[in-house]
Amino acid sequence: MHRNSKSWLQKLPKFMRTELRWLKPGLGVKRWVLVVLAGTTLLSVGIAFLLLDFYRTAPETWWLPLLSMASLRFLDRILRALIFGSLGIGLIIWGIWEINRSLLKPFVPRGQRLIDAVSAYHRRERGPRVVVVGGGNGLSSLLRGLKMHTTNLTAIVTVADDGGSSGELRRNMGILPPGDLRNCLTALSNDEDLMSKIFQYRFASDTGLKGHSLGNLFITALADITGSFESAIAESGRVLAVQGRVLPATLHDVHLMADISVPEGVVRVSGESMIPQAHGKVNRVWLEPNNPLAYPPSIQALLSADLIIIGPGSLYTSLLPNLLVPDLAEALRASRALKFYVCNVATQPGETDGYSSGDHVKTIEKHMQGRVFDLIVCNNRKDLVLPEGVTPVFLDDEISRSYALYATDLVDDLNPWRHDSNKLAQAIMDIYYEKTGPLSLKDN
Repeated sequence: MHRNSKSWLQKLPKFMRTELRWLKPGLGVKRWVLVVLAGTTLLSVGIAFLLLDFYRTAPETWWLPLLSMASLRFLDRILRALIFGSLGIGLIIWGIWEINRSLLKPFVPRGQRLIDAVSAYHRRERGPRVVVVGGGNGLSSLLRGLKMHTTNLTAIVTVADDGGSSGELRRNMGILPPGDLRNCLTALSNDEDLMSKIFQYRFASDTGLKGHSLGNLFITALADITGSFESAIAESGRVLAVQGRVLPATLHDVHLMADISVPEGVVRVSGESMIPQAHGKVNRVWLEPNNPLAYPPSIQALLSADLIIIGPGSLYTSLLPNLLVPDLAEALRASRALKFYVCNVATQPGETDGYSSGDHVKTIEKHMQGRVFDLIVCNNRKDLVLPEGVTPVFLDDEISRSYALYATDLVDDLNPWRHDSNKLAQAIMDIYYEKTGPLSLKDN
């Protein structure tokens, strides 16, 4: 009998076999389907009382009094229709509500109401297409805030990193540095608290893994399994259930070079991690090889974006390595999106000592050989207590005369040399909707 039943099910069309899986025990769906059917029946009976005059024309039989009692014949017909119709509508609404709760329960964060979760999801789904370009902690911090406003997010990340765990894997495994990409994937994860602890976990140096982070090793293993670095990043995003995409600027093995002025003269430095250690003034940076091809999906993301954000992040070692990829720079110029630059809250020792907001912008324009941005976003809070050797990036008059400027308090109170994710994301989205016209997502 079991064999015949299985054979009968196999004969059904594929779409019918798929739909019948909803009737499996334990899903919490069947009971509410029955409630909806009962409600539909009661509603139909209520409508029938308005349309039929059955009782007046029916012959006198033994079952008619029983039917009269069950159908509340002793009440007015319109009142009976309202009673049965109301019960039917009530059961239908209740059943549909519970079916939706059963289906959506796995996707609703604990402690959040279903209606709030569904509303927030659809607001983010309708959000603008935002592309953020950079690397390091600044980029992941911004993504952490932006994912609350839109799911149409793309992070384009530098692959010039050559220090720490990423540099070790790059030299020994021949893989592109996964560190900045890992940070962005973690920031966009639906369950960031747990996944951050897992992906950012670093093994002790005496374990033989030399302080590698688990996330870097995970991406390296996936690259070996899938056969390509880009597939490893995409699969990592699926594992982490990220809201958006994380893309490398290029798939070429590029190295960042710099000419730096020191007291003895101008020295040439090779490697992103070596630039801050030179303790001089950076004159210019470039990539070797100097004409790497951009990753095509990154170009497509820039050309189809509604908003492009450069920064925050280390000026020479996180932002410029992306903008020095010729095809990416050209796509950035050609894109019709609004282009914002988010200036750092504080200077970076050995890289931007003494820089103002205008110095940051002029450095980017110098390397890109022209004007790029529509608006500059800066912090204007001054009561900052910063570590020794770090100073605030102050506003200068030149930038306010040359660019549209938005200055407000963007500081993380616990780490005043960094941006607050929520403050920065909210400021950016408010500016964007002010310039594009529609109501802000928070008002929808």
